[in-house]
Amino acid sequence: MLPRFALNPGHDIASLKGEFARFGMLSIADILSVETADWLYALLRGREDWKQSIASGNSLVELDRPTRAALNAQQRAELDNAVYGSARQQFQFRYETLRVPDDDAGRANSSDPLAAFARWWSHGEPRDFLREVMSLPGIDFADLQATAYSPGDFLTGHTDDVDGKGRLAAYVLGLTPKWAVEWGGMLAFHDEVANRVLALPPAFNRLNLFKVPRLHSVTEVTRIAPYRRYALTGWLRTGTPGMAA
Repeated sequence: MLPRFALNPGHDIASLKGEFARFGMLSIADILSVETADWLYALLRGREDWKQSIASGNSLVELDRPTRAALNAQQRAELDNAVYGSARQQFQFRYETLRVPDDDAGRANSSDPLAAFARWWSHGEPRDFLREVMSLPGIDFADLQATAYSPGDFLTGHTDDVDGKGRLAAYVLGLTPKWAVEWGGMLAFHDEVANRVLALPPAFNRLNLFKVPRLHSVTEVTRIAPYRRYALTGWLRTGTPGMAA
């Protein structure tokens, strides 16, 4: 049963708006109501239809859990070596994902409860809130995927700047209740001019927002991490889903 999705009341809009205007990024604690955040976390923990998504350059491979379970030790080692080797040379990521349709009709007709959340996230109060705090009235909708990073998973540096997609800003809604810095999985912003990195650790019910384009990555989740790094991620976009290139 779906909960009544809601933002957590009491956010200081003026303060958040000023921070985003100054830095081009924003991190908002307790963005959702407790009921909504807890429901999302339980949903992600309970899903068995995750697919491991592996990208290298312009290619994408997705493996469901039964397919991965059927790999023998040598095949897994060869896949790991290929993934890590490629990451040394070009854009690369590996994590598990759950995807929902971008268009409103597809979400309305979907039986996936994540699609219901994505539809709410793209309308009414949530969209108005996001438009206001970022001073981006052109936001029309949010695309969305759930992600789960296990030990060894990562996302190398990129800017999210893709022609024709209408991406105004990116977001990461953290749904990881407990995390230590030593476990990795941090959202890292690269400042190549100053030769420094700003890294945000995973957190629960915290929304990170930043303008596109901006160079960033997700650091590898280390083998000492006892939990997976859960989040809902995507872009806040202008235009009509399905019409962009």
